[in-house]
Amino acid sequence: MAARVRLILTLHNHQPIGNFDGVFENAYRDSYSPFLDVLEEFPELPVVLHISGSLLDWLTEHHPEYVARVKQLVQRGQVELLGGPYYESILACIPRRDRLGQIRAYKQHLEQLFETQVRGMWVPERVWEQAFAGDIAEAGMEYTLLDDSHFRNAGMNDDELYSYQLTEEDGRLLKVFAGGERLRYLIPYRDPQETINYCREIAERFSNAVLVFGDDGEKFGVWPGSKDLVFRDQWLRRFFTALRDNRDWLQVTTMAETVDHVSPGGRVYLPDASYREMTEWALPTDKQGHFRHLIREQEQRHDWHRFKQFVRAGFWRNFLVKYPEANEMYSRMLQVSRRVEEAAASTDDPESMRLIEDARVELYQAQCNCPYWHGAFGGLYLPHLRNAIYSKLITADTLLERAAGRRGQWVDIQADDFNLDARKELRLAGDRMIGYLAPGRGGHLYELDVRTIQVNLLATLNRRPEPYHDKIRQHAGQASSTGGGVDPNGGICFKQPDLDQKLQYDNWPRKSLVDHFFQPGLLYDAFAQGHGELGDFCEGVYQSKLRRSADRVEACMWREGKLGPFGCKLTKTVALDLADSGTLDVVYTLENLPANVPIHFGVEFNFAAMPAGASDRYYYGESGQSLGTLDSRLSTSNISRFGLVDEWLGIDVALESSQPASFWTLPIQTVSQSESGFELVHQSCAVVPHWQFVAPADGRWTVRLCLSIDTTVSQARALAALRPSTRELTGATG
Repeated sequence: MAARVRLILTLHNHQPIGNFDGVFENAYRDSYSPFLDVLEEFPELPVVLHISGSLLDWLTEHHPEYVARVKQLVQRGQVELLGGPYYESILACIPRRDRLGQIRAYKQHLEQLFETQVRGMWVPERVWEQAFAGDIAEAGMEYTLLDDSHFRNAGMNDDELYSYQLTEEDGRLLKVFAGGERLRYLIPYRDPQETINYCREIAERFSNAVLVFGDDGEKFGVWPGSKDLVFRDQWLRRFFTALRDNRDWLQVTTMAETVDHVSPGGRVYLPDASYREMTEWALPTDKQGHFRHLIREQEQRHDWHRFKQFVRAGFWRNFLVKYPEANEMYSRMLQVSRRVEEAAASTDDPESMRLIEDARVELYQAQCNCPYWHGAFGGLYLPHLRNAIYSKLITADTLLERAAGRRGQWVDIQADDFNLDARKELRLAGDRMIGYLAPGRGGHLYELDVRTIQVNLLATLNRRPEPYHDKIRQHAGQASSTGGGVDPNGGICFKQPDLDQKLQYDNWPRKSLVDHFFQPGLLYDAFAQGHGELGDFCEGVYQSKLRRSADRVEACMWREGKLGPFGCKLTKTVALDLADSGTLDVVYTLENLPANVPIHFGVEFNFAAMPAGASDRYYYGESGQSLGTLDSRLSTSNISRFGLVDEWLGIDVALESSQPASFWTLPIQTVSQSESGFELVHQSCAVVPHWQFVAPADGRWTVRLCLSIDTTVSQARALAALRPSTRELTGATG
């Protein structure tokens, strides 16, 4: 009997920039390689495969044999490769020029590496806006895959979804397949026969129907429990056997074959959307609860099936509103993208162009989507992923400075709307560091980049409510005292005990140069709980002015605000000097203080990118003695110097105060969910020098803070790695 149904099996394999090598390796061992083992046993069954560029680059370096196997399958027609943006960037998160650049670059790379034609692409996270149709077509792609929910949101019925559709933007045509949600839930979690039965139902109702499964390849071996199900229990082999046994009416095929032999079902314009769960995650936390309650209520209606397709949740771009830290990365990425474009257009010098193109690659890698949002799993909450984004952006920034001819020591200062809030921020930059200040938001230092080790010490993340925190509270005490407990009823796994007691939310951004006026005599525990604030300076608006000379730049910010019932003025001047471009010089001046009144003033610093709980990452005191690991909760007496060391990074950060200060330290730890359960994640170290004094008669008090960053250890390691060995220098032989 002639085939009555086409089934397209599409797998998307991805690991983000910055993920640990062990995660890549485990995914290769547990999913990517064993999937090919089974697929190779069924040469009559083709699949469509998308491998993100970040994963393919790693596989090319660490497992070239896998790349060779895929190439062989491509050559014999069993695998169709899909392209996409090289580094799995969400199209809504990057400028149009970079969408085109990434899609074209990856298409070219795949075609050269695998000696094949790449005609279609995977849309990362299926985040769709109609304008993308024109960009995708202009970049050389004929077709793509989205979820069937996109089509339902446009008003299409289920019966209209069993073929691909045409869409266009500005006259540029694109073919769009609808990936079936039902297939996503059947494969691989239900018995293979249920998928066969579903396909048979469609075959009996429609002639020449096209069904599409499109989902993460990690469902086959990486997701919890899937390795045993798919490989140990032979689900995949049984599934492929069932498909082969039903070839007389069920044709497993590719997108390319379908487009070449099946006419489009019609035309459609799709609304802004993503997969259903993503649109829920993009909502504010409280609105997620409201939305889910609404859905539960409406599901009881007898006619729910008639209008549920018109009920939609949020919009992906609002992750940049929900999480200001995501917006900071996004805004920084846009700056670098704009500078790359401007630099490329302003020079034809070969050496400069080489540096600019290297910067473009770093930029593309920094556009990898995972740290820009948060849903069921870590994403934004994973510090190593955010750190990787900033590492690429800092490297690109430094390459662009070199391309512009900046060598040796230099300092600069600029004012612009760097974070897209319609207010100007200040950028202090030099050959060793870059700092961003936000006068419109507390005068905070919200980014501090160390060029020599490509680290942003302020890649912090605030503790804030998440919908799943309610689950943690509901199941409080069910985790064992050693962690890793599982609730057998709800499948709730705790990677550490007592996580409900760790839930705490921040009242101000965990950045640096956060100005506090505390209650006199405030104790550490009260501060740690966010209590005791008397002033309105933490997030108040500061005025600002810039000063610059050939060898020194300064940002001066001031605010007249409240200190309890009193008024006072605070001025802070942040300077970067050519003679020591690895030190931020900060001078605080308090004026109009109420005479003879006790004052308790503090300046909060936060330091990210330095993990806690390791003996080679620690605080030290005035005489250099270790005070404990970076998750220590400290309250020191008056000292003039306090520091942090991360021996693995090779960085020493020191704070010196012209007036002896007491220091509080506080680990900022979030409770988030990952693939393996709920976990506590160290985000930053809060370090707060604070002073208690009686305001002098003239109401004026001042202190100077020097924040110095030493990376000589890291630089020495880098030089040692480049230096030829003694054996090579002497020509010695074994």
